[in-house]
Amino acid sequence: MPDFIQPSGFILLRVTGAVTLFSIMYVLFVKEKVDKKDIIRLSICGIFGVAINQLFFFEGLNITTPINAAIIMTINPVLVIIMSAIILNEKLNIRKGIGIVLGLAGASVLILNGGSLSGNPDFMLGNTFVFINAVSYGLYLVLVKPLMQKYHPITVMFYVFVFGFLYVLPFGYSELSAVEWTSFPPKIMWEVAFVVVCTTVIAYLLNSSALKQLNPSTVSIYIYTQPVLATIFAIFRNSDALDEIKIISACIIFIGVYLVSVRPLKDRKNKLS
Repeated sequence: MPDFIQPSGFILLRVTGAVTLFSIMYVLFVKEKVDKKDIIRLSICGIFGVAINQLFFFEGLNITTPINAAIIMTINPVLVIIMSAIILNEKLNIRKGIGIVLGLAGASVLILNGGSLSGNPDFMLGNTFVFINAVSYGLYLVLVKPLMQKYHPITVMFYVFVFGFLYVLPFGYSELSAVEWTSFPPKIMWEVAFVVVCTTVIAYLLNSSALKQLNPSTVSIYIYTQPVLATIFAIFRNSDALDEIKIISACIIFIGVYLVSVRPLKDRKNKLS
């Protein structure tokens, strides 16, 4: 992107592939009926979890820098905690607050260690799009939580992506139609397949499964592990080197994730009893 395919066309391709795979899984393995009253919430989840989330992120990433986008995305867990408190009445506590701050700080240092945040006004629209993406996905995590407690994850993903496909279709159709598939080398085809299968179907399904057991704020905090994993992959590919800043940042992130994820001692005792 954008050499082989434009952003909105890529999203339509991504969503089409995902809805196809989720449809096959739903028909073969689940076949669960959904209450009519939940269809509206599922359609709203399709707006925020698929259409706005993916369209704005890819469009934003296309016109801003990867570092700008990564830094803006670190605000996601903060937004999730705020929205969870408002919509789900999820309790806020000092432990979670400290964990979020530590995760945000560690991720920011790790991301900026590879470059600098750009204040170029040309990137402002892209930055705004990425921020809208962060808000949208945060709201999606909160809205989809009650559905995950009621239905199978595949059922929820099937409906969310069906609605998402309908919303994305008008925006991506012309760009996807213009793609010259014969120009795709094998490497690009494998990369597209990876985006569809791994970062869409598998990632959304695992996220949804996690929401059956965890609060949205706990699920969202794991976004701070992304720069850690990216650094590890880069080191293994010999395109980056390990240093003290990376080690310290990773430790801070994992402490933050632990503080948000660990259950209070009182809850653990009640579960054991």
